[in-house]
Amino acid sequence: MPFLSPSRWRGMVEVIATVDDRQMRRIGLLSMTLGAVALFFLR
Repeated sequence: MPFLSPSRWRGMVEVIATVDDRQMRRIGLLSMTLGAVALFFLR
């Protein structure tokens, strides 16, 4: 939450900005897959 800790949020955004596109896609695919699996088991 940016309003709770702006400096930590800014640091996280800077780190994300330096991540390679391929790695960002892998992270996105992994998070979507984990979310779909979690929804499958919770239903």
